[in-house]
Amino acid sequence: MSPRLTLLAFFAMAPIFCLPRVARAQQPKSASRTPKQTAEKVSNPLNDILDEAQAAIDKKDFPAAVAALSKFIAEKPDVAYAHFQLAYAYTGLERWNDAKSEYQRAIALDPKMAEAHVNLGLLLVDREPAEAVAPLRKAAELLPAQSRVRFLLGWALERSGDLQGAIEPYQAAERLEPRDYEAPFALGRTLLQLKRAPEAEKEFRKALALRGDSAPAQLGLANALFVQNKREAAEAFASYLELQPQDRESRRQLARLRLEQKDYEKAIAELDRADEGATPPPDSLRLRADVFIAQQNWDAAIGMLQAALLQSPRDATLHAELGNTFMHKHDFPAAEKELRVALGLDEQLTGALRDLGAVYYLARNYPAALQAMDLLAKREAPPAGSWFIRATCYDRLGQRKEALEAYEKFLELDQDRNADQDFQARQRIKLLTRELGQKKR
Repeated sequence: MSPRLTLLAFFAMAPIFCLPRVARAQQPKSASRTPKQTAEKVSNPLNDILDEAQAAIDKKDFPAAVAALSKFIAEKPDVAYAHFQLAYAYTGLERWNDAKSEYQRAIALDPKMAEAHVNLGLLLVDREPAEAVAPLRKAAELLPAQSRVRFLLGWALERSGDLQGAIEPYQAAERLEPRDYEAPFALGRTLLQLKRAPEAEKEFRKALALRGDSAPAQLGLANALFVQNKREAAEAFASYLELQPQDRESRRQLARLRLEQKDYEKAIAELDRADEGATPPPDSLRLRADVFIAQQNWDAAIGMLQAALLQSPRDATLHAELGNTFMHKHDFPAAEKELRVALGLDEQLTGALRDLGAVYYLARNYPAALQAMDLLAKREAPPAGSWFIRATCYDRLGQRKEALEAYEKFLELDQDRNADQDFQARQRIKLLTRELGQKKR
């Protein structure tokens, strides 16, 4: 039974950079003041309305801001800045559709208002990320020196599923602001999802150089090392767990890696910490069983698998693993029972069928062993060793002709790889050939 190693979905676990829906820094520079260019084109009463709206926004009194701006727009519907401010107020009220419409109106009136493109993208990126791409791409074109806009564009592309497209904006953001942790972290995350683990590893290392206490980046590095089968993945997980000691699943992942390294005591210690204060789930009990199996402590492994089955009594794989463990203990009746249960729950478990055939053979139930091997042969081509077992079953049942054919098939496939079995097969072929010849006479 081999340990089950799985890549942690750290994307769901780790807190990603939280994007503000709208920020004052993203409004036009004149947003907190009466815009002079607008004041020259409208009468004083309308300027007063804009001042009233701005004062309301400053106080986060968004209903009052909406009322004032709606009054202004009724008189001057083609002023982009007023629509921008109204969109901002609607955002404060969480009236997302109204805010979206007003940003789009501002952009239609002034296509070069970069701030409107940015805020529209921010508004959409969490709800409709694919729609956020176009305004953020335009904002990046209008603000070529702004790393944050490039980052937001990458985020929108990543969120919309265009992982390949997200790489270039993230790289551009990193070039424009090499001291910003978010860009290499996001780039590493994207590259890891694209199964480009060596490149992801480099980005996570950059992120950690900028923010050494970042648990998400440390977990990203651990995952990147893990999928590359690098031994240092275990230490990377250990470093992550120093930052996030309560992450039980990552601690179990570390236990799996310790098991792979045959460091059984540390594997059990990690599982003890992972399960502290809680009932161990079936996966944890199964992993403990793997450790005991590696140590050939069959009784302890059986106890763990039986405890897991108390929680998941219809888990076919668990029954199969328990049957396999009973087989190693040479408790063939118990092994047969568990393997039959496993196949009753899932007849497609080829490994369980293979083990059942082995149990029958070891228990000297040769007819049942042959029956299991016949079923198995319908699923996979029998290897050389299977033909040797088949031959010995026929031999012990006195079926000389079938035994002879099976021994000959074994020798044909084995090609002298197993000296002892080859010798035995040749000797039996000689004897069976002689006996069959005598029988014919």
